Amino acid sequence: MLGKLARQHDPNVLVGFDTADDAGVYQIMPELALVQTVDFFTPIVDDPYIFGQIAATNSLSDVYAMGGRPMTAMTLVCFPEDGDFKVLEEMLAGGLSKMIEAGCTVVGGHSIRDPEIKLGYSVTGTVHPKRVLANSGAKPGDRLIFTKAIGTGVISTAIKRGKAEMAWIRSAVHAMTTLNKVAAEAVIASGFEVHAMTDVTGFGLIGHVREVAKASGVSVRLDASQVPLLEGALECVRLGYIPGGLKANREFAECAVEYADHVAGELRTLLYDPQTAGGLLISVAENEAEQLNEALREAGIQAASIGYAIEEKTPLIQILS
Repeated sequence: MLGKLARQHDPNVLVGFDTADDAGVYQIMPELALVQTVDFFTPIVDDPYIFGQIAATNSLSDVYAMGGRPMTAMTLVCFPEDGDFKVLEEMLAGGLSKMIEAGCTVVGGHSIRDPEIKLGYSVTGTVHPKRVLANSGAKPGDRLIFTKAIGTGVISTAIKRGKAEMAWIRSAVHAMTTLNKVAAEAVIASGFEVHAMTDVTGFGLIGHVREVAKASGVSVRLDASQVPLLEGALECVRLGYIPGGLKANREFAECAVEYADHVAGELRTLLYDPQTAGGLLISVAENEAEQLNEALREAGIQAASIGYAIEEKTPLIQILS
């Protein structure tokens, strides 16, 4: 649909929607640019406080993915007119707790009456115009580092069906309420040669790898055996807890993917799982990949090297193992 809209031409737009990046970046001074993003969704856990935390963590993530620092947020709320306002209070309190953790000030928002609960935030951050980490800079030879395990989509589906084990829920909630703040700060402070960065969210790992590859003019080789998985994620796939978003992601992106024969079917499926507040996918120069991994580990981030970029060719994405 965006392709059908009239193009705006503004030289201050450093990152728009042309490359399906995580957030917009608009330069306002020679050494200052705004990072702007918005996201909201329906509850994916029963606890309203935790739902608020997840919504805030997810909304903040896109600013971190651009190399920015979140500064202010506006709350977006849809809530039933006859709903329990204690639930709304808990949702907002949970979201605020993560905004405080991020050092991001909630300055207002907007609410509407809606039978279906929804919560999210419009977040504004700042970044130096020459230090923007877009999804379009990956280079052949770069190593791809990923900072969280995947599987929140299938586990959330199991939760909605009342079939999720407590251990699965705990692992998913921990992932979805962990800010990408520490990981992003480790990347930025390191001074390493990071060429591109994005966060893995609704389009799944393959969808976001595809965006990086297409925007950067490279192809990608992924080692599926190295992709970290949340506890219970494979079991959820085996039991058929497949969200609609996963199916849509697969239908859209699998045409660009080639698998090695021995890659298990359940693992292939999980690579398309839509993530909420997923990890950062970092494209870094090969000679600095291990040092960056070590910096992330020292910061408490269990990052994994999951593949590398090569010269553009067919297939766009190859799953090696």
